Amino acid sequence: MRLAIATFLALVFALAMPANAQPVDKFQAGKQYFVIDPVQPTSSGDKIEVLEVFMYTCPHCYDLEPYLTKWKATKAADVAYAPFPAAWNEPVEAFARAFYAAETLGILEASHEKFFAAIHKERVPFATLEDIAEWYTQFGVTKEAFLSAAKSFAVNTKINRSKAMVPRWGVAGTPTVIVNGKYRFDVSSAGGHQNIGELIDFLVAKERAAKKGA
Repeated sequence: MRLAIATFLALVFALAMPANAQPVDKFQAGKQYFVIDPVQPTSSGDKIEVLEVFMYTCPHCYDLEPYLTKWKATKAADVAYAPFPAAWNEPVEAFARAFYAAETLGILEASHEKFFAAIHKERVPFATLEDIAEWYTQFGVTKEAFLSAAKSFAVNTKINRSKAMVPRWGVAGTPTVIVNGKYRFDVSSAGGHQNIGELIDFLVAKERAAKKGA
């Protein structure tokens, strides 16, 4: 009897819906993601840019890494992904400089996840940029070379760009994902780590459709 009533009610609701009613997207602007206004420039050429604004010292960023790694394994060829270190203040800036120094010296891929683990799993007490430089010597660079790269003009330029772009994107905390300079979201707005990859792909699809329609 209860089954029959439930079936009847479902039929009534279905008939009550307008014939042209569209299903509501799982992800909606202002809820799961936010529109960046004005749209900010990208540096990925023809590819759709996906950036993760992060800090090495942020435990939530460390927790997100496995989910991003899983997504990156299936990302489309027209998508360019890159981590983007925030430099909120002097202590955090030292870790952003470490990221860019490692990139400059060609050891970023080898060191990125290990540096995260050193901070959050091994609890290595990095107090200064000199401490950080000493840790990176395991990747075949000298402490002096690392410090020189970290304080170079090229890295200074990237640090200044980070300080400029993070506020323009409206980033209030880390980790935050930026899609093609148009959309941002964080783990909380996305509804949890498990939705990160799906939401990135949803926004990438929006961008792909917009490009085709342009």
